[in-house]
Amino acid sequence: MATKELSIKEKLTQMFELQKIDSQIDALSILKGELPMEVSDLEDEIEGLNKRIDKLKESIKNVDTEVSRHKGNITDSEALIKKYEKQMDNVKNNREFTALSKEVEMQKLEIELSNKKIGDAEDQVGIKKEALTASKKRLKERSGNLDEKKVELEKIIKKTEKEERKFNKQANSIKENVEPRLLKAYERLRNNYRNGLAVVTVERNACGGCFNRIPPQLKIEIGMRKNIQSCEHCSRILVDDEIAGKEAVEA
Repeated sequence: MATKELSIKEKLTQMFELQKIDSQIDALSILKGELPMEVSDLEDEIEGLNKRIDKLKESIKNVDTEVSRHKGNITDSEALIKKYEKQMDNVKNNREFTALSKEVEMQKLEIELSNKKIGDAEDQVGIKKEALTASKKRLKERSGNLDEKKVELEKIIKKTEKEERKFNKQANSIKENVEPRLLKAYERLRNNYRNGLAVVTVERNACGGCFNRIPPQLKIEIGMRKNIQSCEHCSRILVDDEIAGKEAVEA
């Protein structure tokens, strides 16, 4: 069965009704304000803080392991020094004494080097622990902020979800019957403007969207409804007062 071709008036009426419903949906979104974005930003920040905390913990663990290794080296060097010093008491000639003395000096240098590396590592651990404490504090604060924002957002959603479902159902019902070409143009215009207005009336001989003056001839053509007319400045679809269901207001 062939679908009946709608008149220009019927098409414009559809578009204007769709605009009214979408504007009501927009009003509900405005009621939520920046909360959805704030919640998303906080969730991203918390995820980043958790990753930072995990990296700091792992880094501190690695440095502690390195410190333990250097301490082990010191213990080994001290044992070797005692061994060489004991051997020096029983040397038979200067050559053996000199060789053992060099070994003792080498181990003392190893101990000095290990102590320096331990000192540097402990400084790093101190800095990392400070960063870890600051990150944990920040995480606690931001987690508290997130909980507050979520509660606030949930209250608004609970208050508006019934209306939002109703409006979305109405909008989808209209969209099913709107000509695809017109719907595409309508949605493009909606996305182009922050206020989401794609279909507007003529207000005191001016476009109800951009407020630029409408030429008299265009206003006549809008009222005749032979074609769908758009504002020459902002491209919004223009409808007359009858479509909008209100009395005409003269300039």
